[in-house]
Amino acid sequence: MRDSKLHGILKQTFGHSDFRFDQLDIINTVLDGKDALAIMPTGGGKSICYQLPALFSNGITLVVSPLISLMNDQVVSLSEYGVSACFLNSMQDIHQRQHAEDSILNGDVKLVYVSPEGLLSGYLLNFFRELDIALIAIDEAHCVSQWGHEFRKDYTRLGGLKDVFPDTPLLALTATADTKTRADIVSQLSLDSPNIFVSSFDRPNIKYSIYERGNEIIQLHDFIEKHHKNDTGIVYCLSRKKVEKVTSDLEKFGHKTVSYHAGLPKDVRQQAQDAFNRDDNIIVVATIAFGMGIDRPDVRFVAHMDLPKSIESYYQETGRAGRDGRPSNAWMIYGLQDVIKLTRMLETTDASEAYKKVARHKLNAMLSLCETTLCRRQYLLSYFEEESAEECANCDTCMEPGETWDASVDAQKILSTIFRTGQIFGAGHIVNVLRGSKNAKILERGHEKLSVYGLGKDKSTNHWNIVLRQLLNMQYITITNWDYGNLALTEKSREILKNEKVFTMRKFLEPATGRAKIKARVITSTHGRDALFEELRDLRFSIASEKNVPSFVIFSDKSLHDMCHLMPKNREQFLLVNGVGESKCENYSEDFLKVIEDYV
Repeated sequence: MRDSKLHGILKQTFGHSDFRFDQLDIINTVLDGKDALAIMPTGGGKSICYQLPALFSNGITLVVSPLISLMNDQVVSLSEYGVSACFLNSMQDIHQRQHAEDSILNGDVKLVYVSPEGLLSGYLLNFFRELDIALIAIDEAHCVSQWGHEFRKDYTRLGGLKDVFPDTPLLALTATADTKTRADIVSQLSLDSPNIFVSSFDRPNIKYSIYERGNEIIQLHDFIEKHHKNDTGIVYCLSRKKVEKVTSDLEKFGHKTVSYHAGLPKDVRQQAQDAFNRDDNIIVVATIAFGMGIDRPDVRFVAHMDLPKSIESYYQETGRAGRDGRPSNAWMIYGLQDVIKLTRMLETTDASEAYKKVARHKLNAMLSLCETTLCRRQYLLSYFEEESAEECANCDTCMEPGETWDASVDAQKILSTIFRTGQIFGAGHIVNVLRGSKNAKILERGHEKLSVYGLGKDKSTNHWNIVLRQLLNMQYITITNWDYGNLALTEKSREILKNEKVFTMRKFLEPATGRAKIKARVITSTHGRDALFEELRDLRFSIASEKNVPSFVIFSDKSLHDMCHLMPKNREQFLLVNGVGESKCENYSEDFLKVIEDYV
């Protein structure tokens, strides 16, 4: 009975016929009064997991969100579905705040968005303590963990909510959290024996491509021209200075581009955010200051001009492409200088040594993703402990395998060195022994007398580090002590030591510096019934401009494509379009049906 009612709300309000991933199980868990932690891919429908219980239940659902701009977008989007919601934050004046509070007290809203620091203020805690709080949803929950990639100190106090609302279930949601981060989220938030849901991390519509850096702006321009001319995209850079330069260079090539980074004046950042939400075919060049909470579904590409600091960051940032499920690109260039920069940034922070050790491991894993000859999607899924039996055929290593070489002998040298030194030393010591270093640590232990000493002096430290990272990545060796990074052999290493398996590695070529040296599958942005799609998009833009809301709040590209496919002739058929609930049908069906009728 409950599931049937939930399906009815999903269709009537949000225009979706079916639940995705673990949505229904998550919703039932919190409706049963239990805590839950949900790991779902970006664009996987996390918000439905708390919006639907809010509409089903009596009482108020509190949504803790880290970004004021995201709160506003969510409230505006919900209003288009006919759902009453509001937010309470520091940007409201006294009259706006009073109006929101009155709406809450009068029972006019079902969802209230708040910031972590706002909710934990004495005033708001006392205000909500007197109300019927049915659910507390904590979005971007990875921010609570020091092992997460966007740690925020304000989030660490949210565990105190259990003391104030002991009978209210907590739902923590995030797109990226490895095992260590998940455990930390549960602990920090004081979740009570929560049900943990880990949906697939796979985003099959995204093509992953990683190249060595040459003439980076030419590489980026060629990529956009070939695959995403007139598409919306995000380009990430490591520094503010580089953001400004890349923006300027892209504008010279004729691309519609804006900058976004924390060093810009607040009004300039807001203008960039508004342009991104409002305009079609726009490219935002940004640092990672731009990103969390992006709700636009039709971002067709995310490009990285520098190496991200972890796979979690990379996954989160690339996941901002193709939230509508349509083909999209995650494109990146990198170089050794990126590793040096990120290492320097890490080592000069005031973070604890324990944190730095984990961060170094995460950076090495990110570098291994760049260096691997394996399917990039398989590597990503394996990192998040998800098995993938088949190669994806939608990444550069699957579609255009680079030149490889037999690295079995070098792998044997590393494995033998780890074994002969007692399997108690880190990577640096292993490489030093191989390269015949005469440092004190080697001489004190007599390792210069080992048969493996100096066997690799003809190759660089960087070469041996690459081989070592791949052995670790492919689980031929393991880290036995995280405090010291001690390396040991796994049972699997016998395959290489006994010549039962060839250890193949990618051959690193000189990076391309000219035009037309980047090969990748074209993901076309053209669509069937192009003319109708463009007319529908123009109508959407006109309505959005009049209402001063982002275009995707009216309808996503996915909904427009569905209209082109279904060609609805009346309101009943219009309701069959994905993303069209009763409220949107009432508000917009007449205008959109007229455009379709004229096209026919």
